[in-house]
Amino acid sequence: MAKEKSVYVCSNCGQESPKWIGKCPGCGEWNTYVEEIIRKESGPKKVSTGMESVKTRPITLNEIEAADEPRIDMYDEELNRVLGGGLVQGSLVLIGGEPGIGKSTLVLQTVLRIPEKRILYVSGEESARQLKLRADRLGSASGECLIVCETSLEQIYVHIKNTRPDLVIIDSIQTISTEILESSPGSVAQVRECSASILRFAKESHTPVILIGHINKEGSIAGPKVLEHIVDAVLQFEGDQHYMYRILRSIKNRFGSTAELGIYEMRQDGLRQVNNPSELLLSQDHEGMSGVAIASAIEALGLF
Repeated sequence: MAKEKSVYVCSNCGQESPKWIGKCPGCGEWNTYVEEIIRKESGPKKVSTGMESVKTRPITLNEIEAADEPRIDMYDEELNRVLGGGLVQGSLVLIGGEPGIGKSTLVLQTVLRIPEKRILYVSGEESARQLKLRADRLGSASGECLIVCETSLEQIYVHIKNTRPDLVIIDSIQTISTEILESSPGSVAQVRECSASILRFAKESHTPVILIGHINKEGSIAGPKVLEHIVDAVLQFEGDQHYMYRILRSIKNRFGSTAELGIYEMRQDGLRQVNNPSELLLSQDHEGMSGVAIASAIEALGLF
């Protein structure tokens, strides 16, 4: 018989507490504890002694062969540069941004351009018809891109087993839930458990996975902070919805530099790569003029 237990979890760092507290002792944030219901199966449990055979054995550094990680060409120069040269096999990449900024458009138009790769696009927010309309608007089509609308983690693994994709896209991680937890999708416990399970799948099967996530009003990835710790790369898609330009920056990257930027222009037919950012900043010809200095500035209007 299952027993229910209530525990309070910090939505910022994931630290647990048996009761609600105002200030988290782990990260120091205020009013971040939310209640989660955990079900535990009662009855005797087999306890492992740790003396059974294991899958791996400890080895020395001299026995490890150091080589460049094989990468998948995303056929997008801006995205490849931000990733550090392409998508690494078995990596888990998180792309975050505000709702409506163009995260799904960026990922969809990118995977539709990759040839000879079987891609599974898991949508938890949009229907298959909506994705079809967006793909037609982007003007791209790929016969190897499979679309499935699913929010159950267990069913997603069934689809992966049946299709054996080379790349998995999950849009978004806040909509995925697992049956082992009673909490609703998007909660701290669900995001943490689903992300950890997807990470194990990516490392064991060497299948790269791209997660799409939302950000909260403070500008950080929605969900527990542990989500950003377990993934291999965190990419932030930024920009103003009232303007046409978008910036893709790397906040964390285990396989490349975090000093790279990708610039896109939002158009009716999708995102256009801006290979030469100077064309956006230098719209006038100042050749032959002396005493001209170029600078970039942000103008903000406020009420005082």
